[in-house]
Amino acid sequence: MADRVRERRQAYASEVTRSAHVQDPRIEAAFAAVPREDFAGSPPWRIGSGGLFGLTSSDDPVRLYEDVLVAIDAQRGINNGQPSLHAQSIAALELKEGETVVQVGAGLGYYTAILAQLVGPMGRVIAYEIAPDIAEQAAANLARYPQVEVRARSGVEDLPLADAIYVNAAASHPLRPWLDALKPGGRLVFPLQAAGSSGAMLIVTRPDHGQAWPARLLTGVVFIACEGGQDTEMARKLDEAFRRGRAERVRSLRFGGAPSEKDWVRGDGWALSTDPAG
Repeated sequence: MADRVRERRQAYASEVTRSAHVQDPRIEAAFAAVPREDFAGSPPWRIGSGGLFGLTSSDDPVRLYEDVLVAIDAQRGINNGQPSLHAQSIAALELKEGETVVQVGAGLGYYTAILAQLVGPMGRVIAYEIAPDIAEQAAANLARYPQVEVRARSGVEDLPLADAIYVNAAASHPLRPWLDALKPGGRLVFPLQAAGSSGAMLIVTRPDHGQAWPARLLTGVVFIACEGGQDTEMARKLDEAFRRGRAERVRSLRFGGAPSEKDWVRGDGWALSTDPAG
C-alpha cells in the first residue's frame, strides 16, 4: 500500500503542476514530498469538486491524489483546497530558500507543509489559523517541520515582516496590515473576493519605493471569507468590477492620486489600475 500511495503521489504532483501551467520543478517536488493524507483529518475522507462534499467517501489515500477538494469541516465550508489552484498561487510567490512566509488560513497544514518544503530548513513559515480546534490539529500535523510556527489567531493584524504572504481566505480589498508586513520585494497573494461571491487571486509586489506596486490577477476563485477582511461597500464595488470585466488587464496597485479611467476598482486611498507600475 505504501509504495502504491507513494507512486500515485509522484504522478499527482506532475499532473497538478502541469494542469496549473507551473514550470518551476521545485513546486512539483514539494507536492511529491508532502503526504496529503497526513493533513486531511481522519478517514473516511469526503471528497468532491466545485465546493461539493459527500459525493464520495473513501478511506483509500490514493483517492486524495487527484485535483479534488477534501472536506475539513463541511458545516463551516472549510476544505483542503484544490491542489492545482494552490500550485499556481504558490508558484506566483517565487519563494526562495531561507525566506520568511506568513500564511493566513492554514487549515490542517497541507499547503503550510508545501511552503515549508520550498523555503527549506533555513526558512520560516508563520501560519495563522483562526479556528482553535483546526489550529491545534495543524500544529500537531506540522510538528515534523521545525521551521513552521502555527499561531491560533486571526492573521489580519500584528504580523511579522515577511518576504511573502499567502492568504487562504477571501478579502474584499488589500488589507493594510498585509501590505505593511511585506519587506521590499515582498509578495502578497490573496483571494480578492466579496463574501459569498466569486473573485480572483491577486498578487501584489512591494517595490523599494513609490506609490505604484506591480499587481495582477491570476485566476478565478471561490474562498470562504476572511474574518476582518470584508467591507460591505468595497465588496459591492468589487462585484461590480468583476461583472464589468477587464480583470486580466490589472497591472498595479496604486495609493493616493485622483480617480482615473484606468482604475479597475477604487477603494479608500487606493486603486487597482490597468496602468503598469512603471
